[in-house]
Amino acid sequence: MRKALALPTIALAAAAFPLLTMTGASAHDGAHSYQANLGALNQSGVTGTGMVTIDGTTATVMIEASGLLAGAPHAQHFHIGAQGECPTDQDDTDGDGFVSVSEGVPYYGAIGTSLTTSGDTSPDSGLAIDRFPTDANESYERTFEVTPDVAAAFHDGTAVLVLHGVDKDGSGTYDGTVMSDLDPSLPMEATAPAACGAFSESQMGTAPNGGAETGGGSTAGVEQETAVGVGAVALVGAAAAGAVAYRRRQATDQA
Repeated sequence: MRKALALPTIALAAAAFPLLTMTGASAHDGAHSYQANLGALNQSGVTGTGMVTIDGTTATVMIEASGLLAGAPHAQHFHIGAQGECPTDQDDTDGDGFVSVSEGVPYYGAIGTSLTTSGDTSPDSGLAIDRFPTDANESYERTFEVTPDVAAAFHDGTAVLVLHGVDKDGSGTYDGTVMSDLDPSLPMEATAPAACGAFSESQMGTAPNGGAETGGGSTAGVEQETAVGVGAVALVGAAAAGAVAYRRRQATDQA
């Protein structure tokens, strides 16, 4: 069951990243393909590839990933609005053993698209943990419309694919003594990024082979869904705040 949660941070993110005009996207007529090779974060062992073909604002997305925690929702998004890069495990600046969401946001930015298995794909569905994949070996495929700012991020080289949720201690669930930077009542494993890949234009023209992700796999327990859902609310707010801080640092450096 989808949790009913307040959305004030969604408005904050929207304010931080106003929509671009169609000019940026329309400058690239015809279909273009982009590929992201996923690198593991937080010693997750997750590997995979994302391929996106964008024609105007129509996106066809395919993701193949393995090594995820089975039976638990894995929030996954296109992130935009920052450096178009991924953090590494060395970016654990507070030394708690995790690269957290807030430590990753200055690199990959705010949620631009929620890669759900059905229904809405806007940043609002960053909370829709009942519509994210739950399989250990993910095979995802969808075609949908993206907003002009997301299309422009691909064309400009600042779009990033991020998969969230790690089982760092190998317990088979999201737990542990290190608590989330987004909500201290949650384990860090529930919200930490598991894999990240920056998109670059590809000459392949086709997405990697794989079946469509239907969302019909095993479902997580209520405690797992609550953890990820609450964390997603904070993730949007942290993304906005982190990216704004990054832009302010840029302005200071250029002054």
